[in-house]
Amino acid sequence: MKYDVVVIGSGPGGYVAAIRCSQLGMKVAIIEKYYVLGGTCTNVGCIPSKALLDSSEHFHNAAHSFKTHGIELSNLQVNLIQMISRKNDVVKQNNDGLKFLMKKNKIDVYTGHGSFLSAKRIKIEPFAKANGNAENGNVENGNVEIETERTIIATGSKPSSLPGITLDYKRIITSTEALNLSEIPKHLVIIGGGVIGLELGSVYARLGSKVTVVEFLDSIIANMDRSLGKELQKSLTKLGFSFYLQHKVTSVKTDGNKVVVVAEDAQGKSLNLEGDYCLVSVGRKPYTENLGLENAGVKLDERGRVSVNENLETSAKGIYAIGDVVKGAMLAHKAEEEGVFVAEVMAGQKPHINYNLIPGVVYTWPEVAAVGYTEEELKIQKREYKSGSFPFKASGRARASMDTDGFVKVLADKKTDEILGVHMIGPRVADVIGEAVVAMEFRASAEDIARISHAHPTYTEAFKEACLAATENRPIHI
Repeated sequence: MKYDVVVIGSGPGGYVAAIRCSQLGMKVAIIEKYYVLGGTCTNVGCIPSKALLDSSEHFHNAAHSFKTHGIELSNLQVNLIQMISRKNDVVKQNNDGLKFLMKKNKIDVYTGHGSFLSAKRIKIEPFAKANGNAENGNVENGNVEIETERTIIATGSKPSSLPGITLDYKRIITSTEALNLSEIPKHLVIIGGGVIGLELGSVYARLGSKVTVVEFLDSIIANMDRSLGKELQKSLTKLGFSFYLQHKVTSVKTDGNKVVVVAEDAQGKSLNLEGDYCLVSVGRKPYTENLGLENAGVKLDERGRVSVNENLETSAKGIYAIGDVVKGAMLAHKAEEEGVFVAEVMAGQKPHINYNLIPGVVYTWPEVAAVGYTEEELKIQKREYKSGSFPFKASGRARASMDTDGFVKVLADKKTDEILGVHMIGPRVADVIGEAVVAMEFRASAEDIARISHAHPTYTEAFKEACLAATENRPIHI
């Protein structure tokens, strides 16, 4: 079989790229080594974690705030089996939706492990043969080979670990296992203060777990504006988190049903933590093994990512790479944008991606969201800027929902007033940040947003007020 385009990997980047290629008139196939489509995001990442976050948020609110709302409950309990079952059902609905989209767009789906025989020839093996695993895909009667004019590598990433830590996937676990625990941990120790660890830690803290975070750097969510990390740490501490910043983990060992984590601070003082589970959440690494990249002439960079040019084309002509296997933030929506970009480049169009305007979101509570430059980045650039912020405790909508932690901060150019960065922590800011992205794509000034009518009472008013604060310091409600 010969195709115009073959996509290896069916995560957000891969399946979106396949759909856009099909819309542009190309004959498309997609290869996925697992039984289901959707990659990490749909199956063991974005979607299931948000399902558990929502369920745990309901429980936490019922236990801690319903009484204030005038709702009396008794004998409140967690049915973890049902909670996990609902999460699995949400994942299945998304899987089924993707299967429908492939059929609707006439995209051939191959289940198995894809690898390059040459730049234009791809071998698909049964998953068991390729990985020594007991599972099999639908490529069961020997290998299948297909030809393609162009290929998109969208194989995503997998959890990283640290030297000296051996994952047993039972007590010393990754995010994948944390989504399917059979019991609520008494004490969950999390190595890493990034997005994934804090989100999953929030799930179990709300359900009653003691949660301790050990972070090597001096801030959580260290890649975001520092003010956000400080505020989030305050909120999570109120939830019951404990934090050990600037601590280096030196060993993690199991002892029956216990896990012992040993770390040391910057002065070399030792810290011993004992829990029943340890979640290793220290980032992710690109999945590029066993793809036969050398057969196609595809080169990797010094960090094991696929090297690409400005059009996301690799060192091999006609082979592109997107998402977590290339440089940039490992975000599902970044991969989607790159999938559409590559499809349109192939079709001779002139698409663009402004990487500075891809928002980042942390789905803790309060939520955290940001787009554009941080204050730290602007200082490094020696760019003159002004700042305006507005606290949610001054928002009528936030008071009504009892969600007053957090703020919105707007950074604007000191001379032109163009918005350079927006940083939010508070209720539903994962949705509110969309307005900031639109504004910055059209190079709006803080004055522009300040003069746009925002519905009252809404959380979005906090963005307007922060823009007012950045424009001659004239917020109305503080």
